[in-house]
Amino acid sequence: MFRRILAAGAALLAACSSPSGPKPAALEQLSDPRSVRLLWSANVGRADRFTFFPALVGDSVYAAARDGTLARFDMANGEERWRTSVETRLSSGVGADLRTAAVATEAGEVIAVDTAKGEVRWRARVSSEVLAPPRVGNGLVLVRSADSRIFAFGEDDGKRRWVYQRAPSSLIVRSPAGVTLLGDMAFAGFSGGKLTALALGNGSVRWEATVALPKGATELERVTDVVGDPAIQGQEVCAAAYQGRVACYEAANGKPLWARDVSSLTGVSVDARYAFVSDDRGAVHALDRSNGRSVWKQDKLANRQLSVPLAAGSAIAVGDLEGYVHFLARDSGAFVARFATGGGAIRNAPVALPSGLLVQTQNGGLFALAL
Repeated sequence: MFRRILAAGAALLAACSSPSGPKPAALEQLSDPRSVRLLWSANVGRADRFTFFPALVGDSVYAAARDGTLARFDMANGEERWRTSVETRLSSGVGADLRTAAVATEAGEVIAVDTAKGEVRWRARVSSEVLAPPRVGNGLVLVRSADSRIFAFGEDDGKRRWVYQRAPSSLIVRSPAGVTLLGDMAFAGFSGGKLTALALGNGSVRWEATVALPKGATELERVTDVVGDPAIQGQEVCAAAYQGRVACYEAANGKPLWARDVSSLTGVSVDARYAFVSDDRGAVHALDRSNGRSVWKQDKLANRQLSVPLAAGSAIAVGDLEGYVHFLARDSGAFVARFATGGGAIRNAPVALPSGLLVQTQNGGLFALAL
């Protein structure tokens, strides 16, 4: 039976706001901030101690809540198209394509729902708790369980197609670490700083890379888990590790392109020019995607438990523990705007919309914003 570090979960989050823990940085007043427009808002239900990620597919947004609620909203105006209950408590967000929306539970149940009507299509089981949203694509529903396994189910029938398994470390970071698809491959990170590329056809390993090597004298110091979802840009895949590095590789063969020492609890995002990461102390970094060199660092959000940053036009957006969305200039990291959702912490990465971005708060609020 493996044990888990609660480094990205309730234990650390409570410590950061406790009298004995580090205090979140006070927010400075912005001079001449840009206006943030609220395009629409909705509510799906509370997340409790879990992190729920919404999914954007076509013209629809899918979102879920701890109480088993799953809902579909119109991307343009937030109008609710349907809302259903899968009749069990959920532990992760939604993965979806045009036909299927999938969610999962802490008991390892996976539920696939027809996107047209919101009706449950099938239920299946994995071996342990699921913290990251399932990934739907190529006729499969892929689920990363907390015991370092990836299960592939048929999208139509829920039958198990294959399972990939690694030996879990005795201590791991308890945070959402999911699967990313590109072509006929799936990418996922694991403990020990490993990034693995799998063939979607049968789950065989195409290549494996070491994002970061464990260091230190104690077992705690040697925890080096890849966190978040691997990030894809073009034919490159990037990943971040706790107490480790951010690194990018050629997606086809795993050839290393660059690596930089940054410890993250949430993961990395990329755009055409930069890689963006929030480190475990609350600083936001922009790295040159061609070589990993630092472009800028914004350290005035220390201990605010930041989400993965998202590039949004000329700015990047990052959420924090108080429900603020901070907008930073993409090329300099300077603060340009701030929006208060008032809906609890934003743990999930913002989701890009055609004309803005979407965040889901721990209290269940969905906020579509534009700068």
